[in-house]
Amino acid sequence: MASRPFVRIGTRASRLALAQTHEVRDRLIAAHPELAAEGAVEILEIRTTGDRITDRALAEIGGKGLFTREIDEAMLDRRIDIAVHSMTAVPTWLPDGIDLPCILPREDPRDVFICPSAASLDELPPGAVVGTASLRRQAQVLDRRPDLRVAVFRGNVETRMRKLAAGEVDATLLALAGLKRLGMADAATAVLEPEVMLPAVGQGAIGITCRAGDDESLRLLAALDDPATAACVAAERGFLEVLDGSCRTPIAALATLDGGATLTFRGLVAREDGSRVLDVTRSGAADGAAELGREAGRELRARAGAGFIEAWE
Repeated sequence: MASRPFVRIGTRASRLALAQTHEVRDRLIAAHPELAAEGAVEILEIRTTGDRITDRALAEIGGKGLFTREIDEAMLDRRIDIAVHSMTAVPTWLPDGIDLPCILPREDPRDVFICPSAASLDELPPGAVVGTASLRRQAQVLDRRPDLRVAVFRGNVETRMRKLAAGEVDATLLALAGLKRLGMADAATAVLEPEVMLPAVGQGAIGITCRAGDDESLRLLAALDDPATAACVAAERGFLEVLDGSCRTPIAALATLDGGATLTFRGLVAREDGSRVLDVTRSGAADGAAELGREAGRELRARAGAGFIEAWE
């Protein structure tokens, strides 16, 4: 056996992040039986800035990179070989020297509504407080229900569930994929269809990064990549790229493959208060997914006009 593990995997330390990382480890071992040897795969937990600061909205403290920066640094310093990320946390542009060669098959990308006193978002009484740290969710909630209030609501899944039970807010919204991976899907009061709450870019997808030019990691990860999910996420990230999206921008997108090579895409941009929401739908060949998403983004930029998108930047 080598003097160090064959593969060192970096991850955040939350229960959900570790569940995702254990799934990656198990898939690696299934695809490469030599990694089943004791000590061949090591998991390193890395605490990120986003994990340390939990009392403010992400938009106030720097956006998505807060959940990947320290992990990227560990990779570039060669302390880890690959890293496991929720694709919703991966910045639009990766740091120099880091590639994203692998995306696992996608879990259900929809959001869920969780509330102890109402069966749906529409049944909440006027003035009820919905807790979320997501401007995307906030904008869509207020577009549908301008009579509700939205409060900043951060923390991991378990923390948010405890806060909800303590009555800090009346309801909250979470990703169904995360609840499923934690074995907590039964906590959902209602699953929200994309027509009600369009998901975040990459929601439900797990991405695996490695150093650019790391041939051994690229070889190992090639067996895990799911081309269908990769195409859908490429379209969504292409849309985000054109809109220069960050955690300060209410942007949502979802791409699906309809039984073959045709990809259907829907995206939206909105004002934080939900007073204006613009959406776009497109379809095209899966092998042009990223450009399809970029075209959709350019269309919304043109339709929004001066001052709408620029106000976020």
